[in-house]
Amino acid sequence: MTQAPDPQADTPPAQTTGSATGAASKGALLGAMFLMATSAIGPGFITQTTVFTAQLGAAFAFAILVSIIVDIAVQLNVWRVIGVSGMRAQDLANRVVPGFGYVLAALVVFGGLVFNIGNIGGTGLGVNAMLGADAKIGGAISALVAIAIFVSKKAGVAMDRIVVVLGVLMIGMVAYAAVATNPPYGDALTQTVLPDKVDFLIITTLIGGTVGGYITYAGAHRIVDSGITGPERVAAISRGSITGILVTGVMRGLLFLAILGVVVGGVNLVGVDNPPAVAFEAALGEAGLRLFGIILWAASITSVIGASYTSVSFLTTFNETINKHRQWVVVLFILISAVIYVSLGQSPATLLILAGALNGLILPFGFGILIWVALRRKDLLGGYDYPKWLAYIGLAIFVLTIYLGYQSFSGIVDLWQ
Repeated sequence: MTQAPDPQADTPPAQTTGSATGAASKGALLGAMFLMATSAIGPGFITQTTVFTAQLGAAFAFAILVSIIVDIAVQLNVWRVIGVSGMRAQDLANRVVPGFGYVLAALVVFGGLVFNIGNIGGTGLGVNAMLGADAKIGGAISALVAIAIFVSKKAGVAMDRIVVVLGVLMIGMVAYAAVATNPPYGDALTQTVLPDKVDFLIITTLIGGTVGGYITYAGAHRIVDSGITGPERVAAISRGSITGILVTGVMRGLLFLAILGVVVGGVNLVGVDNPPAVAFEAALGEAGLRLFGIILWAASITSVIGASYTSVSFLTTFNETINKHRQWVVVLFILISAVIYVSLGQSPATLLILAGALNGLILPFGFGILIWVALRRKDLLGGYDYPKWLAYIGLAIFVLTIYLGYQSFSGIVDLWQ
């Protein structure tokens, strides 16, 4: 059995084609699925879902459905192109148009840093809700926990296992809350297909928050580092991409239902400082607040792991020194994020929503390059005959993301102001 390379090892990961097999391969694929899902399920995800449910009510279900459909189409193409080629997104971009990879890396790393500040802020707020401790101290300690994962000798295995365990834990706890708040299931189901209101900014923000920026490439880059590449692994790669998005969708749907039950019950979440915490406390009392703290901390720490790992994966191929010492670059990335968070002292909801919206605008750039590879650059796919139907669906989604970005641009400007 060929051992899947450790993504934090001092040597560059071997980019094999179909060499990762057996239990190690399955574990790495499961880890990649949950890395993608838990990267999306962060404090911004929780804040967005709560704020938008308070704004749209049951009609928010339609935005969730559209975002899941778009997310599946995006990730099916992203995982397949990157997985079959065995090359990371920035390397493919540079092969298509020299220099584009550097632009993509700069956009992704900037977006990842903005999100990571919010992620660490989320860990601090989670600790505060759980234990009543100071949010700055909680954020700093959580950053050290993330750093400990990356400096361990088995960082790759540790990362895979932690994101899976915390991902399952989050879904279980939110499912309990969704039942306890007794939301109007029938109305939510109806408005999933017949909404009272459609908001382009909200849809773009959801897409940006689940497959925009660094999140687009979190799982795909992980399978490259694990050696799960090549045309012969297409079935596993496709299955992993769909499953990861469905995990995210289930979490979004359950959280939506939990918050909807609170909103329908008459609790006002508009304009409050921490809408999710208010919602959980209103629904379940002090126990709900502690439960929210656990959910928020788990969501935030896994997003810190995902943002840091993926952002640095965009830098490793450009400089041998960075590649050789990547685990310390990841540590530095986390430290910078933590220092900025502690200096700011807060993680405002608007910043997290803005980051998701901006990532929705970044999405078309990198995704468009991958679709071009699927349609026109068979040489970069080792001669693989890419399914035309999948590529054309990706092309349609690419056009849609441009349109959604255009429609929401004025709203993003308003958020920035």
